[in-house]
Amino acid sequence: MIETLKKILFSTRLMSVLFIAFATAMAFGTFIESWYSTETARIWIYNATWFETMMVFFVINFAGNIKRYGLLKWKKWPVLLLHISWVLIIIGAFVTRYISYEGMMPIREGETEKIFYSDKTYVTLMVDGEKDGQPARRTFEDHAIFTPEAKKTSLPWNSNFAEQDFNIAFVSFQQGAKEGVIEDPNGTDFLKIVEAGDGNRHDHFLESGSVTSIHNILFALNEETPGAININTTVNPYTINTPFEGDFMRMADQFQGAVIKDSVQELQLRSLYNVGGMQFVIPELPMKGTNGIVAVPEDEKTPETKDALTVQISSGGETKQMTILGTKGLASFSQKQTIGGLDFTLGYGSKVYELPFSVKLNDFIAQKYPGTEKGYASFMSKVTVEDERPFDYDIFMNHVLDHGGYRFFQSSFHPDEKGTVLSVSHDFWGTWITYIGYFLLYIGLMGILFFGNTRFKDLSRSIEKVKAKKALLSLVFLFGSITASLAQQADAASEDSHAHSNTPLTDLQIALEKTTVSPAHAVKFGALVIQDDGGRMKPINTFASELLRKLSFKTKYEGLNPDQVLLSMMLNPALWYNTPFIALDKKGQNDSLRNILGLPSGQRMVRATDFFDASGAYKLAPFLQDAYATTNPNKFQKDFQDIDLRLGLLNRALGGEIIKIFPLLNDENNKWISAVAFRSGKHVIGDSLYANFVKNAVPFYLMSLEKAIVTGDYSSADKLLDAFTQNQNNHGSEVMPAPEKIQAEIFYNQLDIFNKLYR
Repeated sequence: MIETLKKILFSTRLMSVLFIAFATAMAFGTFIESWYSTETARIWIYNATWFETMMVFFVINFAGNIKRYGLLKWKKWPVLLLHISWVLIIIGAFVTRYISYEGMMPIREGETEKIFYSDKTYVTLMVDGEKDGQPARRTFEDHAIFTPEAKKTSLPWNSNFAEQDFNIAFVSFQQGAKEGVIEDPNGTDFLKIVEAGDGNRHDHFLESGSVTSIHNILFALNEETPGAININTTVNPYTINTPFEGDFMRMADQFQGAVIKDSVQELQLRSLYNVGGMQFVIPELPMKGTNGIVAVPEDEKTPETKDALTVQISSGGETKQMTILGTKGLASFSQKQTIGGLDFTLGYGSKVYELPFSVKLNDFIAQKYPGTEKGYASFMSKVTVEDERPFDYDIFMNHVLDHGGYRFFQSSFHPDEKGTVLSVSHDFWGTWITYIGYFLLYIGLMGILFFGNTRFKDLSRSIEKVKAKKALLSLVFLFGSITASLAQQADAASEDSHAHSNTPLTDLQIALEKTTVSPAHAVKFGALVIQDDGGRMKPINTFASELLRKLSFKTKYEGLNPDQVLLSMMLNPALWYNTPFIALDKKGQNDSLRNILGLPSGQRMVRATDFFDASGAYKLAPFLQDAYATTNPNKFQKDFQDIDLRLGLLNRALGGEIIKIFPLLNDENNKWISAVAFRSGKHVIGDSLYANFVKNAVPFYLMSLEKAIVTGDYSSADKLLDAFTQNQNNHGSEVMPAPEKIQAEIFYNQLDIFNKLYR
């Protein structure tokens, strides 16, 4: 019996079944993540008992096969290392999951913190009562994952306290919830007030007969309270009386009025009030309802949005439901409820861990990409570790703090950039066991490839024998193919030369010739630096290459390189609106798009004007609203989005909006602008001489190019390019790339590595 069990556990067939099951589970896990969420995939796949059991069988099989196949021999050391490495990797994963823990530590500048919140969510129940005549408490806790589709928890719990039984059972879970008002005809009057004190919209409900504090300003509804903004809805019309001066603007007709301090005035619904340093709107009439838990609209959800967990507790013949709002990163607890003579407190959210030392945030530094408001290039926390021997340390990307068995990573930061969020990990043994496993895996793979008597070496020797037999035949065949190919190319070149000598130029080719600059000048133009929308400083050659590839799927057009194409666009935008160089993918852009544009099926290249009708209306407009509105677009909608974005890029290039080559003077974020943006009045430049340069330099440069194309003398245009570069060095030196970096990037663009590797 034991021998039979060993054969089953250590068999190759079991290993094959396990690998197939593992691959299938991972595939389904990936689909579940895309269909629902990562948490749902954890519940159904990654954290499931059957998945962990499969990992245990892997360990047993790997360990048993070491003895069964005699791997403890020197000549089989590579295969032995592979088996040991897989065992260690799986064991390391189990240690990480069941012994280690990690979480998040938020700290404000100047503050010291020593607690952090687990990355896992827990359900906690605290039961209070008397035991042997003395107050006592019993606590129950379980790691739990909830999603709208599934849950993973040990609920229901059945236990007792002081010989009194109780039961706690799962009722419901609502993702994205908050305290609000539920409509109830028999309820109390509530008045909705909307404010954005911290930059985000918040809805508050004033209950009739009560006083509510909103950002330290008191509001009273139908309850005269000194020092509060008193609103009365028991009279007609409704009135407002405030202890602050202010004003209001009625949104419907833009009517404006003053709010007089300590004066009863008519309340203006759907009007923006600015009173006491707060802006608020009362959008609707009062409603009757009761306090409860309501869903948070999708467009208002943030990472801090809480979820609602509802459980049912039964004890001493009494049953009640309890609801708690909580989420990851918070430790939330409900008010006590007495059920059957026992006091119950429900908690849902993260567990709180305490460090054996403290961390003080001295300064948080966030660096943005030049010219952007929210494009963060890097962020760093300058901290002091307060222990027996305090020390300072800088935590940033790939610069981790290790201390006392804990690792601190830079995770995120507070929106106002006055606080940091550090990721904290306590996983010494799990990390090292896993690292050793991966190291042995690498050594074992190298051993299989180059050493030992393994199946890989046998296959390698067989391949070498086959190669030797075919070598001579391959050389003969290759020589014949090259000879034939050269002959065909010579014939084709001769025919092509003859054809070109007799074929007149097309209207398009003639028009392009009039706007085609010399390759030498195009090279100088391509080295000019621009600032893209993401704040990256790059040579124009990079943008021109990206533009041409995105629009035509090619690296050249009619023999023109990307820099020549961009200059031609700047010289004659109308020509490129009417040039058929926008590619429609044969597979991507389907024939439905061609039907909408009125083009023949299978037509490859189209013009920008093909997307507009005779009246100038955008043909794709009726389809784009639905395409952009959905979070899960179908193939047709993706095609509409793709071509719309490409047309938008072309329009910005032809209009000159994207040619941001002028640094703004004394801008703290090193923003660069285009001449078009300056002429539109979006930016103000105090230096009139510099303002005149920004406004007129590009048009004058284009005029110089037009003359140079005719005369062949580019000296004037070259001098203007030099002036652009010198101006960038004078006013944008902080973000200006070194000339060597510019040339290196242009060289990289010209190599076109990935396109050549693909071929």
